[in-house]
Amino acid sequence: MPRAVTLIRSTALSDIAEYAYAATAPAEARLVFLAGACPLTPEGEVAPLGDYAGQARRAVENLRTALKEAGAGLEDLISTRVLVASARQEDLVAAWQVYRDAVGDHDVPSTLMGVTVLGYTGQLVEIEAVAAVLD
Repeated sequence: MPRAVTLIRSTALSDIAEYAYAATAPAEARLVFLAGACPLTPEGEVAPLGDYAGQARRAVENLRTALKEAGAGLEDLISTRVLVASARQEDLVAAWQVYRDAVGDHDVPSTLMGVTVLGYTGQLVEIEAVAAVLD
């Protein structure tokens, strides 16, 4: 199945970043704007409490589910933002590594951000995303 997203890597910019610097989709692509994927169980509980990597895994699972409902998958992502409620770089990296492993070779343009607080009590991670698909 042809994909809508083309990742753009720059030879003029550092190759240390673990993502493409830009991405494009053709005009006929359908864009899918996803609500921030939170680490919520089906019962609406934040889980696992206090675990950055565990919450990132749960958020990725929920992101996959939302993408599937929209007729897309992780390979259709065109842009993401990983939000981590922490001022400690190691906490951001723990969440990022889970997210990065999930997207694999489809290393879409992404931003990793430390924030002061997220919307649910005990929430440490949220993943915002946009996808592009060809129907």
